[in-house]
Amino acid sequence: MDELRDFRQFGHKLIDWVADYLESPQKYPVLSPVSPNEIADALPAVGPERGKPLDEIFADFQRVILPGITHWNHPNFLAFFANTSSPPAVLAELLAAALNANGILWKTSPAVTELEIVTLRWLLDWMGLPASWFGMILDTASTSTLHAIAAARVAAAPETRDAGAPGGLVLYTSDQAHSSVEKGAMALGFGRSNVRSIGSDAEFRMRPELLREAIDRDRAAGLRPCCVVATVGTTSTTSIDPVPAIAEIARRENLWLHIDAAYAASAAILPEMRWILEGCEHADSFVFNPHKWLMVPVDCSVLYCRRPEVLRQAFSLVPEILKTSDGGLNMMDYGIPLGRRFRALKLWFVLRYYGREGVARVIRDQLAMVRELEKRIAASEGFEICAPALFSVVCFRLRGSDEANRALLDAVNGSGRFFISSTVVHGRLMLRIAVGNMLTSRATLDELWRTIERLSAA
Repeated sequence: MDELRDFRQFGHKLIDWVADYLESPQKYPVLSPVSPNEIADALPAVGPERGKPLDEIFADFQRVILPGITHWNHPNFLAFFANTSSPPAVLAELLAAALNANGILWKTSPAVTELEIVTLRWLLDWMGLPASWFGMILDTASTSTLHAIAAARVAAAPETRDAGAPGGLVLYTSDQAHSSVEKGAMALGFGRSNVRSIGSDAEFRMRPELLREAIDRDRAAGLRPCCVVATVGTTSTTSIDPVPAIAEIARRENLWLHIDAAYAASAAILPEMRWILEGCEHADSFVFNPHKWLMVPVDCSVLYCRRPEVLRQAFSLVPEILKTSDGGLNMMDYGIPLGRRFRALKLWFVLRYYGREGVARVIRDQLAMVRELEKRIAASEGFEICAPALFSVVCFRLRGSDEANRALLDAVNGSGRFFISSTVVHGRLMLRIAVGNMLTSRATLDELWRTIERLSAA
């Protein structure tokens, strides 16, 4: 076949290019310099009538597509939650694409289901979470949280499976929670007016006493509290909600407890960081993203559930064409997706290649370099630390106006050397430096801080 001949010949060339890219992505600007519609305008308006050779396609990839890439694998990408696509994971993605397995049912590819079960059990053990939890891989934490809220809804109101969402179901979360919580509630018919944003303290943690008061008010008004979402590692400041206290309220009030630990949970692989998950053993559901801090490329989000029978009640619907008698676990019964990519393969490659010690070494070093940077910023007269650096993110600001801080942010990112992000919490603009890439080093952060000091002086 011509396709396989071309694949064999060009594949070797492409692997070499990928290896060179992963070795030194810093030869590219971290932020794409293109303008809106520049990529689209550079491409033909209609598809080709006749096929093109791979050499020509790849040349256009380098000429048109690559300039429009913001390089998340760049060591100077320090925005949002920086991450890494590691070499073993890239190889696993190649195998997954070649196999093209679809884990609709156990029968449609037993290895897709069973490798997922095994790798997720490994992670429970590494993080010290209950071994009995059911786990499945979805695309993002937003989807995982949507599933958790759906389970909470059917646990509180079983009739919603057939009759739809009744009025009066209420969900509680912190004013620091990720927007996916509110989006999930919107999609599932709670309505934004039935999402309670619970105030946070000076360290941006949900205040349990305010949660109790909100629940009491809603019960007195004839509403139906059903779910509380706590966060371990909030998006803006990586704060940790007081999960033990929240879990006790959820138990007493018979509320579904969902924990969003999408970013931070990976740190619990370190024995000295296991404390961050205190109280999480009481959760009904729990999400974390290996594609954030475990060197797995997007997308790979893990949803754990203590009560998988409730997930099944919320989502199982089996048409005749999909009924089997083999007895295997069918993941389609526990969520919205029917088609399921072989995401567990890249996770398995990473866990096998690096091992727990290797993963812990990377995370531990990143935690240390961020704490060193935090001390450096705190010692500078012109800057202030805005939140405790609990993980690999430091929030800080230039002493002065929000306008001055926005100007500094634009200057840093406009330099072409670095990409950092910002947030607004309790009415204050904060700048964020997030470390998560394997290639980010102390030398990277030294250069960044020198750049910030120079630009702030200007």
